[in-house]
Parts: sequence; structure tokens; C-alpha cells
Amino acid sequence: MPGAERVNRTIEAAFDLLADTDFDRRSHFFGGRFENLYLERDRMPALLPLLDQALACAASILERPAGGLRCGFWFNRMEPGQSTSEHTHDEHDELLSAVYYVSVPDESGDLVLYDDPATVRIAPEAGTFLFFDPALPHAVETNRSPARRLSIGFNIGPR
Repeated sequence: MPGAERVNRTIEAAFDLLADTDFDRRSHFFGGRFENLYLERDRMPALLPLLDQALACAASILERPAGGLRCGFWFNRMEPGQSTSEHTHDEHDELLSAVYYVSVPDESGDLVLYDDPATVRIAPEAGTFLFFDPALPHAVETNRSPARRLSIGFNIGPR
């Protein structure tokens, strides 16, 4: 992401001002936490460059005009000791899924992709987008760091 350090600082500062009740919706309650925290894009203007970049990348990958795509997103806040269970994103008409890493302390858990028969571990890096097939099963290993990890998930589909 161009200007990722500035974008990430701005997103993280805005995120820190939110209370759990500020999210429009929370879903996927596993291990004592909601894995997905949804927020209307207007509530955090710092997200707009990130959402534009996600759509531009998705349009290039999918070889479709960006104007014909919609981009849903959610935050994933992982405190120390938490993980994200294995899942897919192929619930509706998603064409592409992605994750963007805002803050990633050392030892905060790899993204694990289950591409039968292979299992692929990807070490996250702040400021990086990773795009993948919505039907690809994946999980995030336990956050073994003493700090919070913050990422944003995306589902891109037809408008």
C-alpha cells in the first residue's frame, strides 16, 4: 500500500477511539471474541484510500472494471492469546477476498492457507495486501505477542 505507514497510523488511531458499541455489527463469535467487527466506511475516513486501493487491485486481478465491483470490509482485532478459526469467504457472490495488515507485532500469528494437499503459512507484514480465492480455507495462528494485531478483511464481488 503506498504510504502504508501513515495510513496505518491514522487507521490505528481512529480504531483506538472506537468502543465495541460503535461497530454496526459483530459476527463470528469464537473463543470468547467476535472475529469480525463491521463499521460503515463513512465512520472512518482514513479507510477510504485503503478501500480504493483494494478495489483497484481487485479490478486488475479479476480483469474487470473497478466501477463494476463492490468492496465489503471488516476489522479483525486479535489480542494476545487469540486466533482466528479456519473458515472460507464463499458465502455469497464473492469473487475475491483479501486481508490488509495494519499492525502486526512479531509472533502475532501467520496466515495459514489450506490448499489441499498443501498447507501454506504466510508471515504477515504491516502495509501489505494479500488477495486470495474466497473458497480457500484459511485461519490465523495464535497471537503469541504481548500486543494487539489489527487487520482488515475484504470481500469483493459484483456491484
